[in-house]
Amino acid sequence: MNTATPTSGTQHEIAFGDYRAVIASIGSSLRVLQHKGRDLVVPFEAEQMHVQYRGVTLAPWPNRIADGKYSFEGSDYQVALTEPERGNALHGLAGWLDFQEIDSSESHVVLAAEIVPQFGYPFRLLLRVRWELTADGLETTVTASNTGTGAAPYGTGPHPYLVAGEGRVDDWVLDLPVAEVMTVTEDRLIPTGVEDVVSHADGAFDFRTPRAIGDVFIDHAFTSIIPNDDGRAVVRVTTADGSGVEMEWGDELPWVQVHTADQPNPDIHRIGLAVEPMTCPPDAFNSGVDLIVLQPGESSTAAWTIRAVNPEF
Repeated sequence: MNTATPTSGTQHEIAFGDYRAVIASIGSSLRVLQHKGRDLVVPFEAEQMHVQYRGVTLAPWPNRIADGKYSFEGSDYQVALTEPERGNALHGLAGWLDFQEIDSSESHVVLAAEIVPQFGYPFRLLLRVRWELTADGLETTVTASNTGTGAAPYGTGPHPYLVAGEGRVDDWVLDLPVAEVMTVTEDRLIPTGVEDVVSHADGAFDFRTPRAIGDVFIDHAFTSIIPNDDGRAVVRVTTADGSGVEMEWGDELPWVQVHTADQPNPDIHRIGLAVEPMTCPPDAFNSGVDLIVLQPGESSTAAWTIRAVNPEF
């Protein structure tokens, strides 16, 4: 009998009604999310490492730290360059931690892991990630607690690649209710400023009125999110018949990264749309914009929901 742990870690399957999800323990990663057997995110296999950070919990920073360097409370730090081709530190440290189950039922699982003091990030955080399926979809809640002796810089977000249905990103309609886009350098995607989506790039990133994505390349952070009537952010991607998937979150996540997943490998090129609500923008460890500073004993919580659109389809 083979008792070896899969490459992506221990598998936690949960279900509720027509929803099914599989969470992999490495990175507390959303490996599968389906509604009535239809994929809502790009899945990956249990024997794969998460591909392009699919489904990973991003902490203690989302997105990039330029050059992997930052200063905090008078000290300079250097973290490993995990995006070496661009010279950046990408998507935090939690993606390669093996999260342990601390609570579960048929419809939910809570996983926890500790970020221990280490070279470049000498702070201690306890991360708890609750995954719960309900009739409303999959809600994820991330709580970080500073269990160390000093203040710690922190940010978080998820990394799902949403799937509207058949076809690829080009064929889908995007509803992205944001007013501003963060401009970045072309070669390294380092922030240079924030502009109105109407004026930047002749409105190429203005999806406030839903429209087909077409051949537009997107790998940008957006802010000034326009909430719905309930005060919530909702980003939706659908096929021509109106079915698809959406993400919803609150004002603790004032930024969202969107990426059309352009890849040189044609098998995975533009097969899902990355939608990543974030507590802070790219390179926040240097800019300080919306950076959370956790004092000893303090906690920070962020939550988001992924659900099917037109679930009766």
